[in-house]
Amino acid sequence: MTKVALTALATTLLATVALADQQIFRSTVQTVPIYATVLDSSGRLVPDLKQEDFEVFDNNKPAVITSFAAEVQPIAVVVAIDTSGSMTLVLDLVKQAAEAFVLRLLPADRARIVGFDDKMRWSPAFTSDRDKLIDFLRTGMQFGNATRLWDAMYEGLGVLKEEDLRKVVLVLSDGEDTGSRLGGDDVLAKSQDDHVMVYTIGLRNRFFNGAQWVTSAPDRSLKKTSAQTGGGYFELTRTTELNSTFSKIADELHRQYLIAISPGTLDGKQHVLNVRVKTPGMTARARQSYTAASPK
Repeated sequence: MTKVALTALATTLLATVALADQQIFRSTVQTVPIYATVLDSSGRLVPDLKQEDFEVFDNNKPAVITSFAAEVQPIAVVVAIDTSGSMTLVLDLVKQAAEAFVLRLLPADRARIVGFDDKMRWSPAFTSDRDKLIDFLRTGMQFGNATRLWDAMYEGLGVLKEEDLRKVVLVLSDGEDTGSRLGGDDVLAKSQDDHVMVYTIGLRNRFFNGAQWVTSAPDRSLKKTSAQTGGGYFELTRTTELNSTFSKIADELHRQYLIAISPGTLDGKQHVLNVRVKTPGMTARARQSYTAASPK
């Protein structure tokens, strides 16, 4: 058995134990879920914190934590990969890195993959079958012209709507959006309303545009979208960083804390959230706002 296969097997066995007594958290109008990543001063993930180690502020006022979990929460994730023409020389490396992410999914996780350019090409359905996901990565990706980044992300949010698990979008792109009907603000608003965490990887990629070699610049709104929803933003200048970045994101998603609060008032307005860790030197990355919507 290869080293990769042994690693995947060990991950599966550990996950099975970890998920044995797990319950899926479901948000309601009266409950706001907050998934927090905690890092120490060296940037390393911090496990084993307890509810009393956190404090949450809602519009600068202390909020009561109504639910807390440090156990793994299974995810439903859309992996969106830029397949525009500028990605021609690096797409194989990107697909290999995405495979590393898929191999680190746990048995209860569900995923769907989309390649986007001027079109969107989706894997058939959400699945926990890693072999099917990897097969799509290897055979279902084609190149196109434009970069419909925001349309693809918005569609990703839409297909996540029916999933019961906590929702995540992970997107990699090497350039600014071209050709989308929707924009970054539309994606941000929907991801906040639907409690979706967005992770983004911006790749600075060198490619030939038909006249000269140029270096792409990732869409500047990707970083904002990730920050507001509590996900991570990673800007890469070397393709050698792809595997480690995808693997790091998988690790983060399975080592986050669930903190839930109940809004003090359902005023229909956007509220600013601030999650803090009481231990000096530790920081929490979490969603920065929510809409205190009235019941329909």
